[in-house]
Amino acid sequence: MVALSAAVLDGIPAAPGLPAPLVWVLHDGKAGMASQALGLAEAAGFRFVEKRLSVRRPWVWLPLQLWFAPLRAVSDAGIALTSPWPDLVIGCGRHTAMPALAIRRASGGRTFAAQVQDPRVGRGEFDLLFVPEHDRLRGPRIQVTRGAIHRVTAARLAKELRRFPSLAGLPRPIVGVLIGGSNRSYRLGLDRLATIADSIAGILRTNGGSAVVTPSRRTGAAGIAVLRERLAGLPAVIWDGNGDNPYYAYLAIADALLVTADSVSMVSEAAATGKPVHILDLAGGDAKFARFHQAMREAGITRPFAGHIESWSYVPPDDTARAGALLRDRVLTRLQQRRRG
Repeated sequence: MVALSAAVLDGIPAAPGLPAPLVWVLHDGKAGMASQALGLAEAAGFRFVEKRLSVRRPWVWLPLQLWFAPLRAVSDAGIALTSPWPDLVIGCGRHTAMPALAIRRASGGRTFAAQVQDPRVGRGEFDLLFVPEHDRLRGPRIQVTRGAIHRVTAARLAKELRRFPSLAGLPRPIVGVLIGGSNRSYRLGLDRLATIADSIAGILRTNGGSAVVTPSRRTGAAGIAVLRERLAGLPAVIWDGNGDNPYYAYLAIADALLVTADSVSMVSEAAATGKPVHILDLAGGDAKFARFHQAMREAGITRPFAGHIESWSYVPPDDTARAGALLRDRVLTRLQQRRRG
């Protein structure tokens, strides 16, 4: 479904004498990819059209290098991507890179193409790449961020918290728990999930307070059942995926956060709150995740979870705001040059 967003940041004026740019944001619907692409657009302060791409057959079975007609490979709610082409296209996720570059080519180079994360294809064709530090990709068109770009702002957290007034009655201190799941690098089995839930239960029994727990799709129904069983009878709210998503409200109301190690996005979003972020270790890992977690620890942002809640402070990373400001400047400069030309 195409959604028109009016997400323009307060305090960022429209460029005098320039019409508002047409901006498309491409993602594949996965929460982590959507959050980064939308977060960059919002931080840039542009109104945008959100396009959630699905891949058609036979391209869904082909590697990206064989997508010889990328604009025929994807659709947004069954609708093909066609002109008028945008002034800016922002993508995140492997299935958005080739369509973004195809849009740029179809526009005769008029479309500014920005991609979040290493696209692994067509790197030299993008106007800007926003790549996390642990990916080690560097170059003149590459903007390096410490973690993932995201949508967490003070305004969004306050707004989302107002949407869930029932949370106001929870006893403090409140522990926010962000649970991921198994991926290519980490494994989160039911035994480990039970241990995590038992640790949360121990904290609540010892310190009082409450917990707000949000699993991801990768946690699965069996994982949610384990959390419910181990936290039964305690002041713990567990979102089961039904109804409105309270994710940002949980970030807003929590006094401290526990985050599984498998998601750079979740850790980055938790860090944006400025609250203590404890990392729940999982089996597995790889060099990229190791570099990311080491950088976050050395910056004083996160600490390994040692069975109890600690208190510390740090300056929240400003990667997303800096990335948005840079993109806005580059796009407006391009539009100004086009107008003079």
